[in-house]
Amino acid sequence: MIKINSVKAHCDIPCKVYDPYMAQYAAISVLRLIDLIDEMPDNPSSKSDLAKLSRLVEQKEEHAHKVKEEVTTIWGDYFKQPQIDKYPNVHSLAHSIMMAASKCKQELARDNGEELLSKVNEFAEIFWLSKDVEVEVVTSKNLPHVDVVVPK
Repeated sequence: MIKINSVKAHCDIPCKVYDPYMAQYAAISVLRLIDLIDEMPDNPSSKSDLAKLSRLVEQKEEHAHKVKEEVTTIWGDYFKQPQIDKYPNVHSLAHSIMMAASKCKQELARDNGEELLSKVNEFAEIFWLSKDVEVEVVTSKNLPHVDVVVPK
């Protein structure tokens, strides 16, 4: 019989694999989906247009939710006291990302998507800097070709 007295890990599975890229990708997707919705006719009349609009809105919702999931995981599982001491605004930033993602789900304003991506980029920057990794800003190869913070 194996007896284990104590097990310690920083998260549910001690994989130590965290990367804010998925949150950034989801935020870029939200922004792109808002653009695609905006390109549709103001009064879609065909069933095809209505079906397309429905799919675009559904995907926007899913990607906004994905931002929340990814940020929550990193915030809750990676950020511990040493990182929080160094970046005390991480709590308010994570909360503001949740609120921005919700706003993207509720509305169709492009400004909301831009704000969400900006906050997620700020979160990514803090994440990488907390690991002593330099960052740089690059333009995404995906539409809508927006700036993202990446490790150098």
